Amino acid sequence: MCQSYKCTLQNILTLTEHEKEEARHPCEHISRLLKNAQNEVHFKIWYQKLLAALQFCAGKTLNNEFSKERKLIRILEDIAKEVKAASDTKRKEVLKVELNRLSQFFQEVKFCRLPVNPALVVLGIEENSCSYFTSNAFPLKISFINANAPSGNINVIFKIGDDLRQDMLVLQIIRVMDNIWLQEGLDMQMIIYRCLSTGKGQGLVQMVPDATTLAKIHRESGLIGPLKENTIKKWFRHHHPLESSYQEAIRNFFYSCAGWCVVTFILGVCDRHSDNIMLTSAGHMFHIDFGRFLGHAQTFGSIRRDRAPFIFTSEMEYFITEGGKNPQRFQEFVELCCRAYNTVRKHSQLLLNLLEMMLHAGLPELNSIQDLKYVYDNLRPQDSDLQATSYFTRKIKESLECFPVKLNNLIHTLVQMSMAASAKPPAPETDAQEWMMLDAEKSIARATILGFNKKSDPLYLIQVVQTCNMVTFVEKSFDQFSKLHSDLQKQFPSRALPEFPHSWHLPFTDLEHKRVKDLNLYLKQLLSGPRKLANNELVLGFFLNWSKKILAKDSSPVTLGPQSTDHKPGVQLVISYKSSRLTIMLKHMRNIHLPDGSSPSAHAEFYLLPDPYEVSRRKTRTAPKSSDPTYNEIVVYDNVTELKGRVLKLIVKSKGMFVGAVNIQLSSVQLNEEKWYPLGNSVI
Repeated sequence: MCQSYKCTLQNILTLTEHEKEEARHPCEHISRLLKNAQNEVHFKIWYQKLLAALQFCAGKTLNNEFSKERKLIRILEDIAKEVKAASDTKRKEVLKVELNRLSQFFQEVKFCRLPVNPALVVLGIEENSCSYFTSNAFPLKISFINANAPSGNINVIFKIGDDLRQDMLVLQIIRVMDNIWLQEGLDMQMIIYRCLSTGKGQGLVQMVPDATTLAKIHRESGLIGPLKENTIKKWFRHHHPLESSYQEAIRNFFYSCAGWCVVTFILGVCDRHSDNIMLTSAGHMFHIDFGRFLGHAQTFGSIRRDRAPFIFTSEMEYFITEGGKNPQRFQEFVELCCRAYNTVRKHSQLLLNLLEMMLHAGLPELNSIQDLKYVYDNLRPQDSDLQATSYFTRKIKESLECFPVKLNNLIHTLVQMSMAASAKPPAPETDAQEWMMLDAEKSIARATILGFNKKSDPLYLIQVVQTCNMVTFVEKSFDQFSKLHSDLQKQFPSRALPEFPHSWHLPFTDLEHKRVKDLNLYLKQLLSGPRKLANNELVLGFFLNWSKKILAKDSSPVTLGPQSTDHKPGVQLVISYKSSRLTIMLKHMRNIHLPDGSSPSAHAEFYLLPDPYEVSRRKTRTAPKSSDPTYNEIVVYDNVTELKGRVLKLIVKSKGMFVGAVNIQLSSVQLNEEKWYPLGNSVI
């Protein structure tokens, strides 16, 4: 049988198997695949016969459903072509006229199943919510009225000019990985939207509700939003003023970010920038647009655009660890990523088989055995779990330290901001809570910084003039200004606040005089802004030293993993012994400090005693400035004939300075188990 024909049948069978539980009519997908495959030169007669047989078996009712869906797709295709061909000034008008065809269609058929998910029944469209996107293809956004009214409208994108078969394949493979995790009891909180190719160069994409791009979040945070550490954290704080819901958002982000790190690494998803990474208000992160995968990255000359193994940036770590307040959460994140990676690796053959079936499907980036080898190399099926854990930990650190990712996001944001010069004005503000307003005579007319004292942490002298002409003077530090701005961000949308001066500065500049100028501009914009902002109790309390009523917050954060109550310094090891080979994995350290209380840049040195010839020394990499560093590094000793009488000595140092040590009697160790060992002579 020809590979092309065999591939189409395998694709059909595989798709049916995965859709049986989710779609009420999987044969609708089969019918559509057969319909699209009839353009194949050599085997179109075979496909026609298969389609005829399927339609005969399906019966009249189901064939009527097929007919309605095909008509819906034809209308959407016509609308998309008309909108794309229209001039910029006429495009909105053309869309409005063409949408009448969809309304007439639903008047005739009453209801129709959505091809992208036949389990969903729609009754019509909400014309005011339909629009188009201003990319090259001008894809349509269509808002369908859900027959299940309480579920709300169903928004989909219809695209022409893009081959969505590759997106379909990537999303199917990701769905397989998610099913593997769920079967192992590991819920990675994955959002995997639906995508369907409805013909050559066209298709439907499901829109995820309450989701926005990382690029938009960066733009809301100002010109250098992509370079700030706290951009994501601030955005979620604004959406979750209550501590309990904020912690739940961190949890959702924690799991979903780990899941997408693993799947995008294994499949080599490229062209990753802030416009194809999305966040839901509930905390879930997910990726879109899989036009490039298997490591086929874009290049600028000889420079590869995708430089990191996957997208995990310092602002993501900042959000997960709450700005470093919970550093052990990073250790938990690494453990979760490695567990998810090792779980998928157990099913390497399944994933490779699914990809192999698509080798002859005509996808541009999956057409040779080298493409399969790329995935094989990323899965590393020959490695042990410990080796794979060490390998993936290195990839996490590579991604975290890859500054070109942030630079790429910054360039992307600048380009998008320049293109959006004629964007619509911001929507009217909506109150997230009831604002406390004070009497007008107590409000502030203006506040001006008059000077500062020359201390290591200077205080700024502020003249405060109230509307009743009362003049007072207060002193505040830059950190206090920063905290005020942070507190305001929890109550107000970012667009309502002026841009706060960044804390970093260029070398050889007069920092404090520059700050005085920037802070005075900030105060002017703050106090001349909306009344509910300028007269907010936080602002009045800051300048007039009035007491503030702080809302009580839920003090029960969501735990992300096993929480340690031991605040003593420690090191986590896994020790195994087999066939005269002693293997030690150093996983993490916790609560280590230098004598002055600062965080060390620590490494570990191992010695296997007795060591008469002094040849047993092994050394790990240095983890820069962390009290809770992560390593996941393996140390191996060969030709160890027995463990009785042998001692493993571990010394932790920071730039030659002793931090702590532990001696472990190997004969009493519980092998192949993670265990924390206390570090002696360490600063607690």
